Amino acid sequence: MAIAMYPSFVMDCPDPAVLARFYGELLGWTVKADETWGEIRSEDGSSCICFQPVQDFKAPAWPGQDVPQQMHLDVMVQDLDAAEPEVLKLGATKPEHQPGTTFRVFLDPAGHPFCLCVS
Repeated sequence: MAIAMYPSFVMDCPDPAVLARFYGELLGWTVKADETWGEIRSEDGSSCICFQPVQDFKAPAWPGQDVPQQMHLDVMVQDLDAAEPEVLKLGATKPEHQPGTTFRVFLDPAGHPFCLCVS
């Protein structure tokens, strides 16, 4: 029997509301956010990603480790070419370094790497 259920993870960032809106739109999840905390939840409530403000936040340095990424989010898409312009419209950026062919690395508005993946 499980000790706990419904894990979530919390990302440090300069502005929780900005990242909550970005990832909420990306995943189609419900957004609750203000300047002190942000969270997005799946429709069934079983998944949650939270965002907390950090003073003097330093974005990860992709692909180097001068400022380590520490974590990143992978999300599945059906078509990389179709999904790419959509995440760019949301405010993501695409770094030049792309190490794979079945996924693409992007940076969210706070600079955290995340990947769109097809496998």
